[in-house]
Amino acid sequence: MLKRKIQSYLEDYLKSDSNKMLVVAGARQIGKSYIIRYVGSQFFPNFVEINMAEDSYGPRIFANAKTTDDFYFALSTVAGDRLKEKHNTLVFIDELQAYDHLLSMVKFLKQDDRFTYIASGSLLGITLKETPTVPVGSLIIKHMYPLDFEEFLWANGVGEEAIATMEAKFQNRESLPEALHERVMDLFRKYLLIGGLPDAVNSFVARKNIVEVREIHQEIYHLYQVDAARYEQESQRKLKIQRIFEMIPSNLENKKKRMVAAKVENKKQARMSDYTDEFEYLIHAGIALQVQAISQPSYPIIENSGKNLLKLYPNDVGIFTGLLYQEQIQAVMNDEGSVNLGSVYEAAVAQELAAHGFRLCYYDNKQKGEVDFLIDDVEHLSVTPIEVKSGKDYYVHSALSNILAVKEYGIRQAFVLSNERQIYTKEGITYLPVYSVMFFKKNPMRKVILE
Repeated sequence: MLKRKIQSYLEDYLKSDSNKMLVVAGARQIGKSYIIRYVGSQFFPNFVEINMAEDSYGPRIFANAKTTDDFYFALSTVAGDRLKEKHNTLVFIDELQAYDHLLSMVKFLKQDDRFTYIASGSLLGITLKETPTVPVGSLIIKHMYPLDFEEFLWANGVGEEAIATMEAKFQNRESLPEALHERVMDLFRKYLLIGGLPDAVNSFVARKNIVEVREIHQEIYHLYQVDAARYEQESQRKLKIQRIFEMIPSNLENKKKRMVAAKVENKKQARMSDYTDEFEYLIHAGIALQVQAISQPSYPIIENSGKNLLKLYPNDVGIFTGLLYQEQIQAVMNDEGSVNLGSVYEAAVAQELAAHGFRLCYYDNKQKGEVDFLIDDVEHLSVTPIEVKSGKDYYVHSALSNILAVKEYGIRQAFVLSNERQIYTKEGITYLPVYSVMFFKKNPMRKVILE
């Protein structure tokens, strides 16, 4: 079984007797159901699982369950004698979004307090947006992503003690020894190829067969193509959503990498605002990561994200490299100079930062240039710019230097991520190995006493 960080979060929730229902949100095939099933079965002797998407396509037992009594009756027809008491019965509602009336019922199920509940949803963000009666105060929404790099290391036998040592060196800005650096870089390059989808990782760990892994990537990519407009009724909008989704890989190979509205339907006068709903659909479905442009890098970033420009990255770097290189792995594993891996490295960093809870933005300014990522620096009430480099010219970053030169921005730290082993700071910029992004974490909430 793959070890996932969300496991401890689920355990804490199930021990808490919360008056809110936890919903684990994220794209399909990232392991939501598996980890909930595993943890729930450990804690509750009576574990009841209902997949609402399957029900909506099949018997539709819950389609007309509009009251709690209706829900309990429908539940009893599939759970039978497994329904006991709250302390020993967990009801797992998988693909909760398939029936929007169930979202409206969450508050009343929790108030009735008959059983313990947990749920998951793969297109939850879309359903929440389109369901006006959702009792938001009755939900805890926890976003889940494919395996991040640390989880990938665990899966490949790297122990927590070794990772703790690496993190301590990162915090002290100490470089890893050459042999250890090469070992971690080798695993990072494999992560670029395999990604973090559990089926792909399990296949790689068991058989090391890239052809088999690519078949998994292709299957899930096609599944995402269908999911890209699965719940849309308007056929024309479905086509636009799928077109945008299919544009993502080739778009990232362009110099600017940002989405261009005119290319969606080949309309010269098209604007990004024409496709706002389509972009949001892909982002809320969890199959695309949004990196939004800002020109004023001040804290908090959310207050400055008004520019109508964005980049979309795939939710999994393994799918991305599968589309680009198929079974040809040498370009990635050997850092072949003829292949530009910039977009691949950026996709991996975007995936890592998103998994760690960061809001993803990039700096875009006609005069000063473009910086790959900006994240909030809560400790210093500032922002942190990040440049990602895949080649030997990692020290060339005019836009990053330009942004640091503006004293009004108050930027306290900046990073360049690359293949280089040595960690050092020069002119306000800290140079780090690219795998160090695994240690970029949002500041934990600290207890503050007001007198």
